[in-house]
Amino acid sequence: MQYDLRHYIDHTLLRPSADVSEIRQLCNEAMEYGFYGVCVHGSHTLFSRYLLRGSPVKLVTVIGFPLGVMSTDSKVYEAEDAIANGADELDMVLHLGALKAGDDAYVVHDISRVKKVMGQRPLKVIIESASLTPTEIRKACELVMAAGADYVKTSTGFGEGGARLEDVKLMKEVVGDRLKVKASGGIRDRAAALDFIAAGASRIGTSSGPALLSTHKPSKP
Repeated sequence: MQYDLRHYIDHTLLRPSADVSEIRQLCNEAMEYGFYGVCVHGSHTLFSRYLLRGSPVKLVTVIGFPLGVMSTDSKVYEAEDAIANGADELDMVLHLGALKAGDDAYVVHDISRVKKVMGQRPLKVIIESASLTPTEIRKACELVMAAGADYVKTSTGFGEGGARLEDVKLMKEVVGDRLKVKASGGIRDRAAALDFIAAGASRIGTSSGPALLSTHKPSKP
């Protein structure tokens, strides 16, 4: 099957030292190549919204990033602030400690509170799959579904590991058509991206968007 990678890529820049010139480059590349979205920190949301004005590129902001262990109220405030500044989608980090401790109610509450303030905007929940056992991945996916999110996402890129094909296949097996899967973390070439899509990913988070399209020319001269 042939995939147009442009429609899968969230072109991502979450390095803490990134400055406004790099954010400008990120957004310009996303528009030039026709990527699905860009993914940035909250402090870059308003500037990115300005840069992307008039384009179809979606603006994705991370919430509770990268650890996920701040209070639920803090995550809700971040979500409200990101939406006020123009975010189209949010990628929030699941509370890993609560998941591993078996506090399912906390995990569901944490996610559902964020989803509640988002309206129809898509919410992706990062489970840091490389830090989980297969049983924990299954549980995380079930809780994300129970909380009303729209995607389950592999990784922050700042944890113990990135996206793994076996994890994406398992996540897709659990969620089926009820949620979508985003693969993110260490995806730096076209072949890897295509493998993740074939495994069930509906979105690819990467800081290497142009490299993934090495056989494509930009959509604009």
